Amino acid sequence: MLFDRLKRFAIVLEGAERGAPAAFSPGQAVAGRVLLELAAAARLGALRLRAGGAARVHWTESRSAGSSTAYTQSYSDQVEFLSHRDTLLAPPDNGEVTVLQAGRHEFPFTFQLPETLATSFEGKHGSVRYWVKAKLHRPWSTVKKVKKEFTVIEPIDINTPALLAPQAGAKEKLARAWYCNRGQVSVTAKIDRKGYTPGEVIPIFAEIDNCTSRAVVPKAAIIQTQTFIARGTKKQKKSVVTSIVGDSIAAGKREVWHGRALKIPPVGPSILQCRIIQVEYSLKVCVDIPGTSKLLLELPLVIGTIPLHPFGSRTSSVSSQYSINLDWLSTIPEQPEAPPEYSSVVSSPEAEQTLAPPCRSELGGVLEGPFFAYIQEFRFRPPPLYSEVTNPPALRTWAWGLEGDGRDVTAAGVLDSKFGFAD
Repeated sequence: MLFDRLKRFAIVLEGAERGAPAAFSPGQAVAGRVLLELAAAARLGALRLRAGGAARVHWTESRSAGSSTAYTQSYSDQVEFLSHRDTLLAPPDNGEVTVLQAGRHEFPFTFQLPETLATSFEGKHGSVRYWVKAKLHRPWSTVKKVKKEFTVIEPIDINTPALLAPQAGAKEKLARAWYCNRGQVSVTAKIDRKGYTPGEVIPIFAEIDNCTSRAVVPKAAIIQTQTFIARGTKKQKKSVVTSIVGDSIAAGKREVWHGRALKIPPVGPSILQCRIIQVEYSLKVCVDIPGTSKLLLELPLVIGTIPLHPFGSRTSSVSSQYSINLDWLSTIPEQPEAPPEYSSVVSSPEAEQTLAPPCRSELGGVLEGPFFAYIQEFRFRPPPLYSEVTNPPALRTWAWGLEGDGRDVTAAGVLDSKFGFAD
C-alpha cells in the first residue's frame, strides 16, 4: 500500500518556516511547496493543489406560530474570495502511472492573491478563512489529502484624513424619579482621531456635569459589534473589548477628564467591506444615573493595521501633543479595573453575560510583536460576546474551524479564560 510507504505528506508555506504564522496581504504572491517522503518506491497517479478563501455565515432561529407550534428557521450565505487550482504532478500521456523512488520529494507552487480580500476572521455565526489543499492520487487506492490554513490581513492605514479627524459629541439627560425632576446630567467627550491600531492608547477628553441631587459614575468602554447578514436578515454580537471606570461625581459637581487613557488590547481590525460579515468598533462614554436609565454617548472608531506615522500629520493640537509628549502613559495602572457588564454600558435588555478584561501584564509581550500576532490572537481567541441582538422582522433589510484536523472550532467558544474573554 502507498500509505504504508508514505512517511510524510505536508504543505509548507513561505513565511511560516521561521516559527511565525503564515500571513499575507491582498495582491501578494503565496509561495510554498508540497513535501512527500516515501519509505520505498511507490506508483502515483497525480498530485493536485487547490487554494481557496471565502466568508461564510450561518445561524438558526426558533419561532413560535401559535400557542403550541414552533419551528426553526435557518439562515446562511457565503462569498467566495479565492479559487485557484494547479496540478503539481500530472500522470503521463500514455496512461501509465508515475513511479517515485524512496526519499524526499518537493513540489513547489505559487499563486497570486486577489487585490481585494477581507481580513481573516472567526466569529460565532460566521468566519473568513483561507487555505491550501493538496490531494495525492494513486490507482486503486483512496485519495490522500492535506490542508494548510493561512491568514490574510487587509491593510487599513489610519494615516488618512478621514481616520485622523477628531471625533467629538455631547449628550444630556433629565433625571426623573416618581415623576419628579431631579436635575440634568450632561456629557461632552472628544478623542483626537477616529483610527487607531492595537496597543495604542486612546486619550479621552470629557466633561461631565452632574446637576442632579445624587452622585453619578462615569465610565468608558470600547465596544466591538459583529454583524452577520444572510437572506435579508442581520444577526449581531456585541462585546466589551476593554473599559475604565471614573470617580464618582457628587451632586452638583463637575468632572473633567484631561486625556484619560484607555489602551486598546490585541483585537482584530475592522472589517467594513465584506457583504455578509462586518466588524465595527466604537468608544462609548456612559454615565450611571441612580433611579433612571444611563446617559450614553458613542463615538465611532476604526481599528487599523498601519499605525500612525511618527511626527506625521498634525490634524489637531491634541494629536500633536500626544505624538510628542508620552509622559502621561505612566498614569496607566498596571492592573486595570474589571470592565463593567455590557448591560452597564448599554441600557437595554440585550445583556446576558459578564466578563473581565485581559490582564495588562499578560498582554504586554503580545503588544510588542508584529501586527499579524494580533490577528492570530483574534483569530483563535476572539473577544467575548456579551449579548445577542436580532433585528425585528419589520426592520430586516437584508463558520471557520480548524478543518485540517476534522474539528469545527467556533472561535467564540475557545477563548482562554486567563485573558478574560470567556463566552
